[in-house]
Amino acid sequence: MKEFPEFMKQTVNRIANSSQATPGAEGYVFDGADGSQMAFWTCRETTTSAAHVHEFDEYIIVVEGCYTLILHTANGGEERMQIRAGEEYFIPQGVRHGGEVEAGTRTIHAFGGCRANRITDGTNQ
Repeated sequence: MKEFPEFMKQTVNRIANSSQATPGAEGYVFDGADGSQMAFWTCRETTTSAAHVHEFDEYIIVVEGCYTLILHTANGGEERMQIRAGEEYFIPQGVRHGGEVEAGTRTIHAFGGCRANRITDGTNQ
């Protein structure tokens, strides 16, 4: 497969650009009864994800392509790791992270809290 199935890409679940750390990513979100979320992202261009921190844990699995996770260390350094198709990584809450993504990469993320807002007013803001 080169795309997520259509039922996963319903307009009502589209993630607003303002909730994305990766410019140009197309994302869709689903909510758990406990306030957790699952997000499905497709990156059509090579780009960088802005560094950010969550107040909850994050789990990522790369479905296709490659995502270079950049973890920011307490002493100001960086730890880089390439996560390729079929590989996964757990990011504990409070860890500052960002990344670099290759065009064509698809990822699935599980968040222990509310991470993404949907498009609500017909614009992708």
